Amino acid sequence: MTAQFKPEILQKANDSFPLLQTIRRHIHANPELSFEEEKTAAFVQEQLDALGIRYTTGWAGYGIVATIEGNAKGKTVALRADMDALPIQETNTSDYASKVPNVMHACGHDVHTTCLLGAARILNETRHQWAGTLHLIFQPGEEKIPGGARVMLEEGLFKDDKPDAIIALHVFPMLPSGKLGFRAGLYMASTDELYFKVMGKGGHGAMPSQLTDPVIAAAHFIIALQQINSRLAPPGIPTVLTIGKVIAQGATNVIPAEVLLEGTFRTMDEAWREKAHAKIAEIAKSCGDMFGVSIEPQIIKGAPVLINDATVTQKAQEAASALIGDANVSDLEMRMTAEDFAWFAQKIPACFYRLGTASPDGRFTSGVHTSTFDIDETALTTGAASLSAIALELLGN
Repeated sequence: MTAQFKPEILQKANDSFPLLQTIRRHIHANPELSFEEEKTAAFVQEQLDALGIRYTTGWAGYGIVATIEGNAKGKTVALRADMDALPIQETNTSDYASKVPNVMHACGHDVHTTCLLGAARILNETRHQWAGTLHLIFQPGEEKIPGGARVMLEEGLFKDDKPDAIIALHVFPMLPSGKLGFRAGLYMASTDELYFKVMGKGGHGAMPSQLTDPVIAAAHFIIALQQINSRLAPPGIPTVLTIGKVIAQGATNVIPAEVLLEGTFRTMDEAWREKAHAKIAEIAKSCGDMFGVSIEPQIIKGAPVLINDATVTQKAQEAASALIGDANVSDLEMRMTAEDFAWFAQKIPACFYRLGTASPDGRFTSGVHTSTFDIDETALTTGAASLSAIALELLGN
């Protein structure tokens, strides 16, 4: 399938570059936070209307699901892009830098949405040449628990019409523009948010013997939690527990009454994940008892482990190689980052792959979730073309 359509896909993607660049820059300059993507969704709908593609709205708030039918009945494939931005102040000075204070597309969701709109154009223009059904998911709220993917599924997305496969891409500044990366099987970790309240008895810092110091208890508790990684995690299961925020509102001579801790727990195994949650609660209680304080744990479950279906990923990688050449397609390592696309991957055979966004001259290599993140925009054509080629490969015929 890919070989048949390769010249046309690449030509249409390249011809669309000026439009894709304009779309991406508009979305990038007007970012919206998770579950607040009203204007972004309206803009996406305008693009779909211009193409004459039908869609439904209101999924998980501002989500959109568009549908393109081929020339005959066949398989069903879904393509997904996320639309939300992050609470980061952009420090880039480009003409298309964020116009919204403290909000930025620092994770490339503007790129994902643009690539899917580009694929929508290619696939819609070629719909008389292939059989099957394509669903295009423009998803809100990827960056915030519970995650837009989970909410859309809970609202009944694909409840009665489950696709044969679902695919998505994600920017990857570690790869040059024009290249793609794939990994079958375990790829990304589960993610849980950790919140702890350490409560003691505060007072004058010069009289600790009359108090119950939650700061000392919190310090020991942070260290004790690392047993989860170093002593309790089964060998061979990647595990990360990080405390990234500590709030102790005391002073040089004041011991506060409470300390607040926030962090993340991630792993690659769902059974161990559940056991670890119980162990975290046990450590909180024992550490609290040791120091005479109360430690209240709160664990908010996020996305599950992301597992790429072996068959779907193999077909996707083969389609990518046929499209841009073996030399431009690489194998990926597992990552402890997380992605709410994993909710879709639990229900539907999936492939989540990476789009290179660095320029050959070494520019645009800032990591995601940084204030300087940006891309080599030639990646937009690779993204739109690869989504199109993989979709047609998975439709088969």
